[in-house]
Amino acid sequence: MDNITHSFVGLGVGELLQRSLPAEPDEARQRTRHRLLLTACAAASNFPDLDLFLTKLLPAPLGYLLHHRGHTHTLLYALPQALLLLALLWTLWPNARRLLRESRTARAGLGTAIVLGFGLHLSMDFLNSYGIHPFYPFDPRWFYGDVVFIVEPVFWVAFGVPLALAIPNRPARFLALAGLALFVLGATWRGYLGWHSLLVLALIGAAVAALRVTRRHSRRALALAAIISIGFIAVQGGASSAGRQRIETTLQAIDPASKVLDVAMTGYPAQPLCWSFVSIESNEGAGSYRLRRGMLSLAPRWLPVDACPAAFRDSDATAVAAAGIVLAAPWQGDLAMLRNLSRSDCHVNAWLRFARMPAVTEDAASDLRYAATPRGNFTALALSGAAREACADVPQWGYPRADLLGAGVR
Repeated sequence: MDNITHSFVGLGVGELLQRSLPAEPDEARQRTRHRLLLTACAAASNFPDLDLFLTKLLPAPLGYLLHHRGHTHTLLYALPQALLLLALLWTLWPNARRLLRESRTARAGLGTAIVLGFGLHLSMDFLNSYGIHPFYPFDPRWFYGDVVFIVEPVFWVAFGVPLALAIPNRPARFLALAGLALFVLGATWRGYLGWHSLLVLALIGAAVAALRVTRRHSRRALALAAIISIGFIAVQGGASSAGRQRIETTLQAIDPASKVLDVAMTGYPAQPLCWSFVSIESNEGAGSYRLRRGMLSLAPRWLPVDACPAAFRDSDATAVAAAGIVLAAPWQGDLAMLRNLSRSDCHVNAWLRFARMPAVTEDAASDLRYAATPRGNFTALALSGAAREACADVPQWGYPRADLLGAGVR
């Protein structure tokens, strides 16, 4: 997820935790604990992304691909990160240090906030199609949720509204709510959200705000925000699973001789019915593999594919394969060449530790999950032309397409 989403959720959960604990005996200590728990949970919710400073350890694009969502996004390395964050808070915050010496509740709250923050970061990064490998080095495989888009306004609205309403300063409260509203309206105007999604977001914001304003109790509003977020993830998960099954059935019918290995699903923001996807099939007998990009509507009669938010439509996906499924022209690859490069070229081998949908030729390699991104395909690796640096210090993540590479690749 993006760091603004991590921050909204971290602050919201930190606020909910703060309001669920017994109050400190005096106002000054309560105020310090409030700030401490929100800071700790929000910081822990962003801390693993400090791995962006490690991306210079390998030449582009390998540095970003192999070090972002790398070691700092594993359960094993969460422990030293948590200890580092705790040490920073203890060293740099005298009032918090004094409070923690005196209050058992504050110590328990801080520990819980840090654990929740790191757990939230890993869990939310798992939700999209980029993936994480949380169990490394015991299990080097990537795990993909394929459930939620990387910037999800449902989380912004559900947690942002009660957080904004809890701001004591009225002008600041108004500016926070106005900024959130402008973001959602702007995303709708630019085609990233549908108008029906805007209505749902408005209803979510109104429900959370009503509970906060009428009951004067932000804990219940934040609990409702958490329930809405979990419910949205569950709906997205069911929709993703149903969509993948429909896509696999369609592709298998198009070419029964091929085997569908994987379908990477990417949801549209605040819209469980619209999806983009990239699939990969192999045909061992023909010595080839195939990648397809496409779009899906789970309810094509009510919401055709061309009615999904315009900013995420793939202009190349025009061929109707089944009701609610449109495909771009397939990309055909050579299995022997891919396997040979994975063994003979250390840069390709390293790149294949990230690539889930590898489109590899003799000249270039790119992951087709990112073929249609506005900034271009950041995974592209040139294989010919200028000399490349020697391979060194490559993280040993599992190969997402080990099922395609055959035995002996390591």
